[in-house]
Amino acid sequence: MSVMSEIRGFAVPRSAVAIWWLGQNGFIFKTSAGTLLSTDLYLTDNCACALPDLGIDVRRQVPVYIAPEELDVDCYVCTHNHADHTDPATIRGLRNKNTMQFIGPHPSCDVYREEGVESGRIVPAWPQCELEFRDIHIRGTFALPTDDTDLNHMGYVFTFGKGPRLYMTGDTDASELLASAGKYSPDLAITCINGGFNNLSHFEAAELMGKIKPKAAIPCHYDMFKDNAVDPKQFRASLKLRAPGVGYQELEHAKPWVFAL
Repeated sequence: MSVMSEIRGFAVPRSAVAIWWLGQNGFIFKTSAGTLLSTDLYLTDNCACALPDLGIDVRRQVPVYIAPEELDVDCYVCTHNHADHTDPATIRGLRNKNTMQFIGPHPSCDVYREEGVESGRIVPAWPQCELEFRDIHIRGTFALPTDDTDLNHMGYVFTFGKGPRLYMTGDTDASELLASAGKYSPDLAITCINGGFNNLSHFEAAELMGKIKPKAAIPCHYDMFKDNAVDPKQFRASLKLRAPGVGYQELEHAKPWVFAL
């Protein structure tokens, strides 16, 4: 059975969310009502193909667990327009563009249009915006851009029906403003920890978790490229020092993890 078929058939308990990690900042979330929301799906090796002279190794190290043409979600969400987050090749290959909502900051929306998504299915997002889709509430949050190639980075707080609330940092540099997401009292957080290219380091991410105080924190954005990698156990150690009340949850690629209130 394919990973996408497994996700579609997976039963999520009440007051819970199921999470699949597909590498980098790519996740699929499923509510108890069956709604599927994805974030920053990078389902190709487009960075290596499009940037052969970059000077660093951006060949993907994580298998493609779901081919773009097999993807079948309800909300396709992006945090910013870097190619490993809003991937034109992934979007170009989607077969189900006429059944999804495509959400993201305006530069990501431009990519959606360029890759054949009809305008009625594109929903712009920005920090402090609020969107509703079926049983999911989406709130945009602040993120500090990591370079001047895209100044529209953002994070999100997702509320999954009557289940958990989750904060996703997206790619972000360190800033005191990130802690403002704590006012939404997220139960879970997903944070970049790689430290390279101005993203939060494992230590900076742990300090942020200590301010926001979710029940558990999930590290990401450390696995896809050889030249942008870090050991997630460093984040676990940093949590013990800077956020001792926050649990550490490391996900396995393409394996479901269920969190219930």
